[in-house]
Amino acid sequence: MTDFRTLADRLARSLAEDLAAGRRQPGERLPTSRDFAHHQRIAPSTASRVYAELVRRGVAVGEVGRGTFLRATAAPAAGLPPVPAREAQAEAITDLEMNFCVLPGQGALLAPALRRLTAPDALQSLLSHAAVAGDEAARAAAARLLRRDGWSPEPESLLFAGRGQQALAACFTALIAPGERLGFEGLTYSLAKGVAQRLGILPVPLATDGDGLRPDAVAAAHAAHPLRLLYVQPDLHNPLGTTMPEARRRDLAALCRDLDILVVEDAVYGFLSEDILPPLAAFAPDHSVLVDSLSKRLAPGMTLGFLVAPPRLRPRLAAALRMGGWVAPGVSLAAGTAWIEDGSVAELVRRKRADARARNALAREVLGGGGLTLQGDPRAYHLWLELPEPWRAETFVAAAARRRIAVSPAAEFAAGPAHAPNAVRLALAAPAEAQLRPAFETLLELALTGPDAAAVG
Repeated sequence: MTDFRTLADRLARSLAEDLAAGRRQPGERLPTSRDFAHHQRIAPSTASRVYAELVRRGVAVGEVGRGTFLRATAAPAAGLPPVPAREAQAEAITDLEMNFCVLPGQGALLAPALRRLTAPDALQSLLSHAAVAGDEAARAAAARLLRRDGWSPEPESLLFAGRGQQALAACFTALIAPGERLGFEGLTYSLAKGVAQRLGILPVPLATDGDGLRPDAVAAAHAAHPLRLLYVQPDLHNPLGTTMPEARRRDLAALCRDLDILVVEDAVYGFLSEDILPPLAAFAPDHSVLVDSLSKRLAPGMTLGFLVAPPRLRPRLAAALRMGGWVAPGVSLAAGTAWIEDGSVAELVRRKRADARARNALAREVLGGGGLTLQGDPRAYHLWLELPEPWRAETFVAAAARRRIAVSPAAEFAAGPAHAPNAVRLALAAPAEAQLRPAFETLLELALTGPDAAAVG
């Protein structure tokens, strides 16, 4: 008997290939699970599990009573090689789903340092270099990059990963065992939740408010059944855009010290704030690991992950980085260090802060000005769009896909199985500037038209 995950792998690859080749269109309704079961000669219950797996992996979205629809940027199952889209189709889709920003002129800014590193003598010395703690220059540069008013990491506290996502995986591998409970904000970074689930860790959704994660929710969950670890995003939270005030950070840090709960703090969006607050590590240094990277500051193809960890946790984290194959390559480490030292990172941070504010303001002008409700920080590269009745997030995602706009449903960020809010996240960083206003105007018209008039089905 074929396992439903194997069928999901096969179907995910096929759908991504069909989308890339133009044989299927974004937002297209898939056959019913019953028809799929009949075609595949499998039990209806197995077909339903296959479709549920496609939704879980982000290949499709589904709403009870309306069907299952192909996402605009459907990708093959995790672990399979990506399927390249046709150039014409890739240009036609406005991607408000992936939040990577590459500004015009970045290549010219970063090229000089790379040219120096690729000189034969310099490159020769980097080919065998992959140290989890980097070298003195890398640690000093990273410490300068990550410091804030009221807090500065010691260079000796730095460890390096190939990317921020690998740093998170190392934290979850080293600091919590399968079967233990990891507390998440109720809406959270979907990849972090997915890594925890793959490692056999139990995600525990915790209540938040306008100031972020609530300490009383942490205390109550821990009293019911101990939490081993927390994953939090205090700065420009993804997807909600909230920033935790300093008083809340102090309260949460004190609680974690008292209850002996470790904290992984994801600071990847913090660079967009000119007046970023001290991290939790400033108030609970022995219980906190701060994770950051260059992926948002620079680009996904030119990145480096950072971990700031207390002495008692560094050996475990270093071992996890080595065993996972997540140590930063020597060339990446040297390039990242050079870009920090020559001011390229600081210059891109300056440009991206202005770019994020401009894109955010345009979204608010068009969508908020049109009567829709938006939540988020005006400095952020993402916004949370609350949908008017009778829309449901999954149906809206499919309808937007039919108009070649990719957005993310709330369920993608839900840490637990409870019903997700009726909302979508808009990632503002990836599209060309000229694509944004037409896309926002289309989403506004779609939201105000309603699902029946939009003819999703």
